[in-house]
Amino acid sequence: MCLACYAAFPSGDASGDAAGDAAAAARPAHRWNPRRAFLLAAGAAAAAPALAQVQVDGASRLRNFVPAEELETASGQEYGKLLAQARQQGALAPDSYAPLQRLRAIAQRLIPHTYAWNARAQGWRWEVNLIGSKQINAFCMPGGKIAFYTGLLTQLKLSDDESAMVMGHEMAHAVREHARARIAKSQGTSIGLSVLSQVLGLGQLGDMAANIGTQLLTLRFSRDDEIDADLVGLEIAARGGFNPEASISLWEKMGQASGGSGGPAFLSTHPRGPERIERLRENVPRVRGLYEQAVRRG
Repeated sequence: MCLACYAAFPSGDASGDAAGDAAAAARPAHRWNPRRAFLLAAGAAAAAPALAQVQVDGASRLRNFVPAEELETASGQEYGKLLAQARQQGALAPDSYAPLQRLRAIAQRLIPHTYAWNARAQGWRWEVNLIGSKQINAFCMPGGKIAFYTGLLTQLKLSDDESAMVMGHEMAHAVREHARARIAKSQGTSIGLSVLSQVLGLGQLGDMAANIGTQLLTLRFSRDDEIDADLVGLEIAARGGFNPEASISLWEKMGQASGGSGGPAFLSTHPRGPERIERLRENVPRVRGLYEQAVRRG
């Protein structure tokens, strides 16, 4: 998961903002709404790439209230702290560790396919690390900072295809800037978007984003964010040459693992159940051709 999903820390409210954005966009245009006008002026929502096979809405306009550069810097700092702590505890896998090498190989195949969803991803300093822990967990922070926990690989006995589905999902959270939108939503509630709309250049939000590390540990994504990440991640992984059918077997394994004490940490922030599996099953045919093309290219 993105560190915003990191279940070892308390989770906040998971109410969705994407539905609210959609409702706002559907309001009659003849009524002047200053708040909506400013949201539109703050930056157009990034639509899905023209060649996308899955059907998802444009990215939330709320993300434009939080400067991407500052958030990515804060993410890098928090990621560095987490790795330093793992290293101190002897839990950070060395570069020579075979499972880590496999994860990095998967990432190298997926990363180029994130660019169509967010041009900023081309300039990210992507990193992949493996942390020794029984937790069934993973994340990708804003800016492309990825970590897997060994419990996810060993307890679920993930294949490379299944690992790619997890990684694609988490990359999707990052490139679709779900954390950025959630932070804007939470800060807007306390500060007031009507006040923020009058801040030239959004400078106050730049200061906020620079000190947002704690929130990155406690943010929790909405149901709409999770659906979006499922579908975008499915396509990213398929374009990387990983079997989309693995998305179904992955979540079947997650469901089986949930019978244990407390269930996987991953499931504390990711909805589970037959609805999710059925949605993925419906979308597998849409990306199967991409997977087959990738396999033929080798």
